[in-house]
Formats: sequence, C-alpha cells, structure tokens
Amino acid sequence: MRLGLAALVCLFSSVLLSDCAPPTCYSRAVSLSKEVMTLLDKIHTYHRTKTCAEILPTIFLDVHNACITTKLRDFLYVVLNHPNQYCRERPRMVLLKRKIQNMYTIITRMCYRDLVFFTDDCEAIDTGHSSPHYAEDRLQLLVEDR
Repeated sequence: MRLGLAALVCLFSSVLLSDCAPPTCYSRAVSLSKEVMTLLDKIHTYHRTKTCAEILPTIFLDVHNACITTKLRDFLYVVLNHPNQYCRERPRMVLLKRKIQNMYTIITRMCYRDLVFFTDDCEAIDTGHSSPHYAEDRLQLLVEDR
C-alpha cells in the first residue's frame, strides 16, 4: 500500500516538474527574441566582435510590436551585407544571422496571424522606450476624469 502511494507521488511530482506543453509559435518567437538580445549584448561587449557591432543598428525586439517584421528585415540585411569579411565569418555573428533569419521566418511565415500586435511604435524598437498612444475614446475618458 505504501509502495503504491510512493510511486503515485513520484509520478505526479515528475509530471509537475516536466514541460508538458509543446512550444507554440508565440513562445518560440518570444524565446528567440530574448536569445537575440542576449547575443547582441555579448557581441557589443566581446573584444573580438566589438568592432563588428559598431555598424549594427540598435534594436530592441518586442514581438508585440507590428514594426518588428520590417525592423528584423532591415537588421538582417545589415548583418548579411556587413562590409567587413572578418566580421561576417565570426562565429557569434554567424549565430546572430541564423537566429535573426529563424525569427524572421517564424514571425512572417509560420506564425502569420498567430501573433497579436499591441502597438505599432517603430521608434520603440529603435530606442527601447515605448510612448503610449491613446485612442480618441481613451483621451476623452482622461479629459472627463479631470
């Protein structure tokens, strides 16, 4: 009786600790954006790739921003056509190119219409600071509250 109870407890604890749900398009896009941002941070700080990162535009990835597809496309163009051959062959730059290509493919082809865009603030992707844009009805509510 106790052996069966112990086996049942072990089974439930292993189920709770394991990842049961397969990754979705959304979760993969979010995880890839985090991976790209950490890789970009490493490229900007690592002494061998710091000079390569000088030509890269600043980008702050947010999968909820509608401008992400155009910004990723432009960023990918810069990475693919880097003027320095040494930089194009660096392992971290090659990895960055692959991750951005994968993310662009996932967002534009696989997850097409699965992602929900909350903003279309292209400046937020360039600067990292999102400025709220209120709709007319929201502005009217703000004025009425005062």
